[in-house]
Amino acid sequence: MFENQPKALYALALANTGERFGYYTMIAVFSLFLRANFGLSADTAGLIYSIFLGLVYFLPLIGGIMADKFGYGKMVTIGIIVMFAGYLFLSIPLGGGVTAFIAMLAALFLISFGTGLFKGNLQVMVGNLYDTPELSAKRDSAFSIFYMAINIGALFAPTAAVRIRDWAETSLGYSGNDAYHFSFAVACVSLIVSMMIYYAFRSTFRHVEAGVGKSKKANTTVVEEELTPQQTKERIVALCLVFAVVIFFWMSFHQNGLTLTYFADEFVNPKAEGVQTMEFDVINLVMIIFMVYSSMSFFQGKTSKAKLISAVVFLAAAGILVYKYNNIGGPVDISAPIFQQFNPFYVVALTPISMAIFGALAAKGKEPKAPRKIAYGMIVAGSAYLLMVLASRGLLTPNEQAAAKAAGEAVPFASGNWLIGTYLVLTFGELLLSPMGISFVSKVAPPKYKGAMMGGWFVATAIGNLLVSVGGYLWNDLPLTVVWSVFIVLCLLSAGFMFLMMKRLEKVA
Repeated sequence: MFENQPKALYALALANTGERFGYYTMIAVFSLFLRANFGLSADTAGLIYSIFLGLVYFLPLIGGIMADKFGYGKMVTIGIIVMFAGYLFLSIPLGGGVTAFIAMLAALFLISFGTGLFKGNLQVMVGNLYDTPELSAKRDSAFSIFYMAINIGALFAPTAAVRIRDWAETSLGYSGNDAYHFSFAVACVSLIVSMMIYYAFRSTFRHVEAGVGKSKKANTTVVEEELTPQQTKERIVALCLVFAVVIFFWMSFHQNGLTLTYFADEFVNPKAEGVQTMEFDVINLVMIIFMVYSSMSFFQGKTSKAKLISAVVFLAAAGILVYKYNNIGGPVDISAPIFQQFNPFYVVALTPISMAIFGALAAKGKEPKAPRKIAYGMIVAGSAYLLMVLASRGLLTPNEQAAAKAAGEAVPFASGNWLIGTYLVLTFGELLLSPMGISFVSKVAPPKYKGAMMGGWFVATAIGNLLVSVGGYLWNDLPLTVVWSVFIVLCLLSAGFMFLMMKRLEKVA
């Protein structure tokens, strides 16, 4: 999995991990902050949330076009600085008035614009590392590793967001609304770490920082693949077809920060007892990850020393879990944003297993091409919401639930395990679609339009994120089973369209 990858991959991945940790710490509590601090309704908060997500993923198109002209490294550096300014403004508690609202919108624009300069161009640089014949076969595995690094940052973000908010409220005496700003301040610190990593290891990837056809390494010119106008057109059309499909995946997937968080906040039992409390301790999740990776390392190890180290790590992690199981305390309060830690946990834990499966299929010549993986990912994503349909049977509508709580009536709750299971299935779909989609864009994009085409991938994500707000508008009087069924239908229709276009897509894959 990690063998024979260039050092630059890990440098770029770690730089991205720091940035993503800050972003996901902020996003874990953002929709709840909007409702608590400004008194917004669910649909209005959902609209702001989805517009912000839309800008975060639309502006990489602008950043990519600029990078194609001025260089990827330059845009990445400027992006970090702009993002830092945005998070800094968002960290200042200004109350809930008009001035605070305008300041928040300005901060969101800076964050989204800085992300637009940073996110896509960093991924183009990763792809450029694999343009040489000796590394080209490792492109898919490289993006799986890169994607896993993103989720390492995201794994700790919900816990950090909740605990820092609670610490500011209980220990420092800040009001509940002002305490949210301490969660946002974490992003400022993480960006400083990200920039330090980027510049500390810049020498390993400086040769891929420049724009098309140029290399700062030895002042040479990179020989780009020559395509005919017809080939260029075919590739762009194929990419646009993929972009159209993944819109509906991101619309469904990013309900994690909106309707799935609303569900956790309003319909999930706010307390966990017994062994279930272990699920919400991020340390336990990290121990499981250690066990997965040490197991893989043990069976793939080539020396007795490597196998011994792997066995020791596995037993140590298992020992910690046994100790914590034997010392389970009483009931613990469960905060809604904490559920968002399960998706990155699953990504990190399942990536080596996914890579091993596809590696075995590749060895037999049976590995599906990226477009087919994307289509399968859409089917899996739809099935995730089937779990939510089952979880929502017998529950009230959101408005009825709120009215019953306000009247002091007993209300039905769902088990948090339904949400945890939903995130597991969604993650299977994500692993089939997201890293493979990014790799596909990196491979298929015409050389002169790499930045723009990677930006196109993010534009598709942006449109999907704008459509996330649909969940907010549905979140009122409709039965929950209807809300989740909308996402099932959209995912399955998208998968069907993908299979209809499969021959055309696999032609250029």
